[in-house]
Amino acid sequence: MRQFTAVVNPTAGGSTGAAALLPVARLLREAGAGLETEYSRSLAHAQELALHAGEQGRIVLAVGGDGIAGGIGGALSGTDTVLGLVPAGRGNDFARALRLPTAAPDLARVLLCHEPRRVDTIEVESAVHPRTVVLGSVYAGVDALANQHANHARLLRGAASYYAGGLRAVTGWRPASYRVTVDGDEHLHRGYTVVAANSAYYGSGRIIAPDARTDDGLLDVVMIREAPRRLFFTLMNELKTGAHTERPEVVILRGREIRIEADRPVPYGADGEVEATLPVTARVRPGDLAMLF
Repeated sequence: MRQFTAVVNPTAGGSTGAAALLPVARLLREAGAGLETEYSRSLAHAQELALHAGEQGRIVLAVGGDGIAGGIGGALSGTDTVLGLVPAGRGNDFARALRLPTAAPDLARVLLCHEPRRVDTIEVESAVHPRTVVLGSVYAGVDALANQHANHARLLRGAASYYAGGLRAVTGWRPASYRVTVDGDEHLHRGYTVVAANSAYYGSGRIIAPDARTDDGLLDVVMIREAPRRLFFTLMNELKTGAHTERPEVVILRGREIRIEADRPVPYGADGEVEATLPVTARVRPGDLAMLF
């Protein structure tokens, strides 16, 4: 029977990640599985706990949102440790990309019965973060600023915090001039954002890259060009369905290594956690992590 170590972000989703784990934990134990629970004090501490559990041959469960999923997934990338997710955050976008069930009985069944499958990860390199590995996406522009606002929101939670953060970011944003290099080919771009996506979703369920796959060895590069502000808000609304990709203001490329630079200090983020400024390089690491989904 499988042996699990759950690494919990106690403040996931603005409340408690433990609440999401409890019904799943009960079902795992009733099925005969072993389960230990560890509470993280920080993302770095969560990564340490996960690596230690992996060294003992245990399956690691990341309990929280995209930040702890990406942080632990990045730490385990390149190892033989298997990772499972118990979504308990604001966005849960990587869990959504994996089509993980939300009901506890269905999720417990996945964790108990499904065989591990390999997914790609993203190695992120910049002057501030020499080497960080994440799961979902790297985004540079107005969305990174919006995510910073959402992370620091005190009164709003979940999708509402992302929406409010987006409104605040767009209101004061002026288009930046980017130089985007995809597998050695340079593309000049002026606009709102550049996203290197391993997952179709970001920003709490927005479908930024509808054709992105977590196991194809490629990153989808989505660039949203300069447009009138009213049209940009329309584009943001179309992210709910992925319809924005049909507009001429949206350009999509694919590649294995993406370098993003800009004419001013543009913020970038990764999996809702990394907050820094360009330039940044994102490289896909094909099949580098074993996961249960």
